[in-house]
Amino acid sequence: MSLYAEYIRELSQGDVLETDKGFATYVFPDDTTCYIREIYVRPAFREQNAASAMADLIVEKAKNRGCKTLLGSVTPSAKGSTTSLRVLLAYGFSLLSSSNDYILFQKEIH
Repeated sequence: MSLYAEYIRELSQGDVLETDKGFATYVFPDDTTCYIREIYVRPAFREQNAASAMADLIVEKAKNRGCKTLLGSVTPSAKGSTTSLRVLLAYGFSLLSSSNDYILFQKEIH
């Protein structure tokens, strides 16, 4: 585990998934929900389904814990937010809520 991943785990009390293509941070806010906070994919691996592959790994961990719902979010003012929106929608997320500069999405997992 990288130093950054250790820092994120300690700071957010969440989990970090690291691959050679990028990383994702996620938490389990309750017994049935997994929230993917962020996914970062190195530029050389973008448009190669690397984000979906990381999300798939997180979904498997979530299912093993008994989770039924996956959450993801986008901050519209962030750089690359349009791409993030496209990725979430392509992965099967649907809009749950939005306010100010925050959009929350959900996806049922089986």
